[in-house]
Amino acid sequence: MEAVEDIVIVGAGIAGLATALGLHRLGIRNLVLESHDHLRTTGFALGIWTNGWKALDAVGVGESLRRQHNRLLRVMTSSTISGLCTAEIPLSAMGPQRDHEFRCVQRKILLETLEKELPSGTIKFSSKVVSIEESGYLKLIHLSDGSILKAKLLIGCDGVNSAVAKWLGFKKPAFVARFGIRACVYYENGHGLEPKIFLFMGEGVRYGVIPCDDKTIYWFFSFSPSNQDEEIIDNPSKMKQFVLSKLGKVADNIKAVIDDTELDDMMLSPLRFRHPWEILWGSISKSNVCVAGDAFHPMTPDIAQGGCAALEDGVILARCLGEAMRERQVIKCEGKGMEEEDEYKRMEMGLRNYAKERRWRAFQLITTAYMVGYMAQSNGKIWNFLSNIVLARFLAGQLPRIARYNCGKLRIS
Repeated sequence: MEAVEDIVIVGAGIAGLATALGLHRLGIRNLVLESHDHLRTTGFALGIWTNGWKALDAVGVGESLRRQHNRLLRVMTSSTISGLCTAEIPLSAMGPQRDHEFRCVQRKILLETLEKELPSGTIKFSSKVVSIEESGYLKLIHLSDGSILKAKLLIGCDGVNSAVAKWLGFKKPAFVARFGIRACVYYENGHGLEPKIFLFMGEGVRYGVIPCDDKTIYWFFSFSPSNQDEEIIDNPSKMKQFVLSKLGKVADNIKAVIDDTELDDMMLSPLRFRHPWEILWGSISKSNVCVAGDAFHPMTPDIAQGGCAALEDGVILARCLGEAMRERQVIKCEGKGMEEEDEYKRMEMGLRNYAKERRWRAFQLITTAYMVGYMAQSNGKIWNFLSNIVLARFLAGQLPRIARYNCGKLRIS
């Protein structure tokens, strides 16, 4: 008899591994399909706010990651035009709870930490999904090597170009007419930066320099390209010179971070997002299929919540499915006549509960990130002045409310 997988997760990124680990913690077996032959660490690092740490604690890896990354204490925003600091806010003073936690986590360490907690064989590498079809209550997952997997439940965590999101009816994420450059710099003898988030903006660009630990710094740079800028896309040397030419008035130690960056440690990518109305009216789940992470809610990086949201998804999805699977076991003991149909309905209910819980949260994050990015990178004297005011007020107000979100524990009631 051909084997049927209970739960198949497509994509071994942050959302996929967080979901897999959440399910594993609840004793639910799952299989993760990864198209590459190794874990993908594209992006170098990501900011994890308080809400993300609550999710990491829920799956049991928070303390391990805290030991490897420094807690940052303040946010400092500066104008690239005047060179002056426009705001400096202690993270401990943000929001009514005054207990916000932010660390810049290296993506490789995060993914490897999640992977190590999973049973051997959970991840199947070199398994690219090319199409999905239905067969009764099952989903048939066609892979690029010609093989076919059968699954009772399918979760798409396969990023912005998600095959699962396409099957659900979502359109490709939209380009926001901005590019992002991300990079990482390693200093053998330490970098000497204070434990702060350094943010800069003006003249249509926005960038940040963020320490991960005592020796590693992550930086990002976002801009709206002109026709003349196209030549930098596939040329790291010109890309680096472009960034250096756009820094504006900035301290020498910040400029040195970009100057010290190796060309192989930089990457450029278009910034994309899913239109908010698609989140409100689209099918986050349908029958026994759903999406999470960037396959669900790709957003611009302007509020550092993409990774946090993916971690939230993983915990909530695992809990909703755990509740559904528990109910299935109760029904299963009462008789086997309608077992398959009941199992399908329970899984479908779990996915509906997940979609209901995540829809408004995803809408809020995508919309807020887009608006902040739009204001921060608008050009012109008036816009440059206003954007500094808006960002400072946002950091002190809206961001703490977003980061206060609690995805809850994995415990099943």
